[in-house]
Amino acid sequence: MTLWSGRFSSSMDATLWDLSESYSFDHVLYHHDIMGSKAHVRGLEVAGLLNSEEVTALLGALEDIEAEFDRGVFVRSGSDEDIHTAIERRATEMLGETGAKIHTARSRNDQIATTMRLFTREALGDVASLVLEFVEALRRLGEANEDAVLPGYTHLQRAQPVLLSHHLDAHAWALLRDVDRLLDARRRLNVSPLGAGALAGTSLGIDPAFSAGLLGFREAFANSMDAVSDRDFVAEALFDVALLGVHLSRMGEELVLWTSAEFNFASLGDEYTTGSSMLPQKKNSDVAELARAKAGRLIGNLTSLLVVLKGLPLSYNRDLQEDKEPLFDSIRQVRLVLAALTGAYSSLEFHADVAATAASDSYLVAIDLAEGLVREGVPFRQAHERVGQLVAEALVLGVPLVDLVQASDDLARFADLFEPGASLVHRSSPGASGPLARSIQRDRLGSEVERLRGRLTLEGAPA
Repeated sequence: MTLWSGRFSSSMDATLWDLSESYSFDHVLYHHDIMGSKAHVRGLEVAGLLNSEEVTALLGALEDIEAEFDRGVFVRSGSDEDIHTAIERRATEMLGETGAKIHTARSRNDQIATTMRLFTREALGDVASLVLEFVEALRRLGEANEDAVLPGYTHLQRAQPVLLSHHLDAHAWALLRDVDRLLDARRRLNVSPLGAGALAGTSLGIDPAFSAGLLGFREAFANSMDAVSDRDFVAEALFDVALLGVHLSRMGEELVLWTSAEFNFASLGDEYTTGSSMLPQKKNSDVAELARAKAGRLIGNLTSLLVVLKGLPLSYNRDLQEDKEPLFDSIRQVRLVLAALTGAYSSLEFHADVAATAASDSYLVAIDLAEGLVREGVPFRQAHERVGQLVAEALVLGVPLVDLVQASDDLARFADLFEPGASLVHRSSPGASGPLARSIQRDRLGSEVERLRGRLTLEGAPA
């Protein structure tokens, strides 16, 4: 029997049941649904709608039901349309009429919205924590290769030499922005819909602020129709995860390049690579390729939900059931990618000698020559033109750029810029890639990590 069978003279057709049921995927919400139900029961007691004996019985039954799920022994009934129905049905089996009172002053509409907010709040915190662990792995790799240098690229062409730690920190800063967004989304969603009812509240004397406090929400809803129809928080969570996935995909692409024979800047530990079913010599960076590919899935999940939401009238519509699978999938996939990439980077061996050889390409000193002229008063555009002409001449003649500089009357004094590491040392402006700016950057990044760890701990946590 469904929760609404009294209105109908016949049961749901099997085809509609198959289309409508969501227990097959929303059963993962059992912990959060029970959490919300416990707070609702407490609220019913404060409102005088349940006595203390009924409250004790209901809370005990909810704990027993949660234990059944935890142990994997909960048995779904054929009438359990979703996780919310299943829990109420089981409570009623256990307690009879007392169990049937659990839905007093509550609709599945505000119940589902509350459960989803509780799930998403926890999930975003978990993902943010995994991102911070990944950032720490990048920092450790940079510190273990403190003096390592590689070419920095624009347009995938060698541009200027940079420290490996500087390069890894560039990824870290992007990931920390992801953490900031995840925590901002968690703060915004931390509003309780419980008590909004189906759409217009209830005539029974409940206090939404009371249950909101029990659940660790910073406040209760302001408008009941908005409370049950709002899925902005799911869309925002999916966007934040999708953008995080894009950053991880970029890193995956980079690892694919670095670990190729053509670059040979790095190799991954055997435990984070795969072989070929045909070619015995192969060692494939599948972890990076899968990280690159998952971004498409995460973007697709975001797009799917936005299309669902774009034309819905107020307030609740069954279309909103389609918010769950994209969210569950995106959270699961990004967790898998973060865990795997954290391990992969921790296993990475950076081939500093190979990267340093690439970074010593004499053409990477061209900007230093131009800036040397600028420091002497030459307008930059003229300096750029002069050095560019010299580069073109070196390419035509097939000789090292340093040879032409040494032979040039107006540039010979800059020949020492071609000494190993000299160009990198000159990158000394704040936030730059050279060693002189490194300590400030290290401290600033560390401070940002600690700030975000503080937010993760303090904001949005259950009371």
